[in-house]
Amino acid sequence: MPVQKEGKQFVALRDPSMLIQQTMVVQPQALQVIQLFEGELSTAEIADRIVAAETPDRATVVVEAQKQVEMLAGQMDQFGLLWGPTFDGYETQMAEKLRELGAFPIQASGTLVQLAHQAQGGETKPPEDIEEQKAWGKELAVGMLENWLQAAEDPEFDAPVIGLVVPHLDYVRGGEVYASGYRAWVGAAKPDRVVILGTNHFGMGDGAVMTRLDFETPLGRVHADQGVIDGMEKKLGDRIFKDELDLLPEHSAELHLPFIQHLFGDVPVVVGLVPDPLVPMIADDGKRVSSEEFTTALREVLEKAGGITYFVSSADLSHVGPQFGEPKPVDDARRVEVERHDREHLAKFLENDSKGFLEAMEWCKNQTRWCSIGNMSAVASLASAGDVELIDYRQASDERGAHLVSVASIAFLAS
Repeated sequence: MPVQKEGKQFVALRDPSMLIQQTMVVQPQALQVIQLFEGELSTAEIADRIVAAETPDRATVVVEAQKQVEMLAGQMDQFGLLWGPTFDGYETQMAEKLRELGAFPIQASGTLVQLAHQAQGGETKPPEDIEEQKAWGKELAVGMLENWLQAAEDPEFDAPVIGLVVPHLDYVRGGEVYASGYRAWVGAAKPDRVVILGTNHFGMGDGAVMTRLDFETPLGRVHADQGVIDGMEKKLGDRIFKDELDLLPEHSAELHLPFIQHLFGDVPVVVGLVPDPLVPMIADDGKRVSSEEFTTALREVLEKAGGITYFVSSADLSHVGPQFGEPKPVDDARRVEVERHDREHLAKFLENDSKGFLEAMEWCKNQTRWCSIGNMSAVASLASAGDVELIDYRQASDERGAHLVSVASIAFLAS
């Protein structure tokens, strides 16, 4: 992340898995060195790469450069920015802490309280007492959720809604689209569980990921459906939990929990992160679970568990603009182009044919970077809906055209 300090430009580095909360600040030119930290070059080889060939007394300069590279590497190691024994130790410490807590702490869903506080003018201060502060935050969060849901239009479907596709865009840009989807569950029968499938944005696992841990949100603790999770472990073994810590920084599941709590109260959840089935796994060695294997196992476990299951696919669609590697800023023509592309592929999805949807995405090479093909196709397969209906479609972009993210809310209707 770019930062300024005393009028000078620096770069702040942070572990995306959030095992270490602190950031490390380096000069911009250090990035040229850091890009060589790929696990294949020694510090001597990196030093040799960065020292110009025509440098006088080059051997001495390379030795000094190696010392600087090793110093940089040592600092990065302490901040959890390199894989190795130090990082492994941080993982162990975090895993022990989470098991002691029994739940993932509030992360992205905490912004709900901040938004609600700002909407009220931000003048009142939170209570100093911890329990009173939690109650204060819960009241604010519930008020914000209720305002969004009341403002959303009732889709008035003729059949019960058994599943939703809703965004994982931040609440600031996506709150109204979340609400347009969850409005369909206002007054709905309380399910026995809700399955929430998200996307692994920051973690190291490239297979499906699950957890036995609960989740904390501003509305309180959400409990995991241990019976279903037991069934998944029996079918897939402990490899389904191999990258459990990937859920710590992951917002795509957590952002939906307050809506589910508000609508259904204390309902157990099954949370999973599903990889893109169009992207081959790094190592097909059976140590991680593929999206197809995960979906098949979950379907069988849910059938055995019985009861009412609702499904949530946490999905953002296109990601375009310079922020996502495109050369030109997003203009009106690009917005129209993206919407046309999105609606073409949404039409495939609305045909309720998960296989056909995947084939269409594979054919176009996912040129606008839909980030949730895996969980969308998984929920489409699991829900076995009678019909699929589009509720809302929108685009969120900045004024400079640096980025555009499109989102939608979609309902799966019972047969």
